[in-house]
Amino acid sequence: MSYLPSGDRYDTMKYNRLGASGLKLSAVSLGLWHNFGGGDIYENGRAMVRRAFDLGITHFDLANNYGPPPGSAEETFGKILHSDLQNYRDELIISTKAGYYMWPGPYGEWGSRKNMIASLDQSLKRMKLDYVDIYYHHRPDPNTPLEETMGALDHLVRQGKALYVGISNYRADRAEQAIAILKSLGTPCVIHQPRYSMLDRWVEDGLLDLLEREGVGSIAYSPLYKGILTDRYLNGIPADSRAAGSSVFLKPEELTDEVMGQVRKLNDIARERGQKLSQMAISWVLRGGRVTSALIGASKVSQIEDAVGAVSKLEFSSEELERIEAVLGK
Repeated sequence: MSYLPSGDRYDTMKYNRLGASGLKLSAVSLGLWHNFGGGDIYENGRAMVRRAFDLGITHFDLANNYGPPPGSAEETFGKILHSDLQNYRDELIISTKAGYYMWPGPYGEWGSRKNMIASLDQSLKRMKLDYVDIYYHHRPDPNTPLEETMGALDHLVRQGKALYVGISNYRADRAEQAIAILKSLGTPCVIHQPRYSMLDRWVEDGLLDLLEREGVGSIAYSPLYKGILTDRYLNGIPADSRAAGSSVFLKPEELTDEVMGQVRKLNDIARERGQKLSQMAISWVLRGGRVTSALIGASKVSQIEDAVGAVSKLEFSSEELERIEAVLGK
């Protein structure tokens, strides 16, 4: 039986304008960093993508190195896209990135024109697409002139291989330079993708102000701070969790008594709000409208359903915000 998306998929999701552009993103976006690779269960990834779309998530975020192995997440998504979502391509925002290591030799990473153009051509082949909606430079390159990297992004838009361009993991000073170069080329930077969560707030030191001033949208990745801002670790480390395994993303020593004390207090505030901690963490990132979308990862459908549930309660009282700040020591 062919897939038919839910007819009410746009009824409850919130869509936010991306900076000064004409594009809107779903308030919650789905990232395919992990759990969609060549070693993962295809039908689980397929079920998550389909359920996300049913719930109004229209933005699916990838990068050339996502997997593992690198490239396999794009291959998986391309397969899902063509089996289930091909008829809905114009309802989707598909993004990918280049900048991290992909192939041997001097052109397989960073931000040269050679790398940026070759990487997108490879990504389009893996996903069987003519274009992506957003193409990012994934990380700053200290050794390539910024004019070269941004010029490659401009070139790819003019070729029709990307509709919009953005940057990721850029600090405020470097981001300001990139935004100015793209503006001068006539291909504006529409989006920045940084880490941001209640436990990782570096973007508040100038970056968010810059983006607001320049009319650039933002999408926050890791809003649950490696899964710590959930109820997963409230009573210890589960045997099947990231922290219990050999994950390079979350190590047991990160779950200090101080951090877990904060998490338990935040969980109390979330419960009083009628939310799970994970939902409050997403709502908090989206508070006030300064962040366009919260980018989540997931390993099962229920996590996507929980995340989307945050959209129904994005407002915070001044008292709630003060209590959260007190817990975080800000």
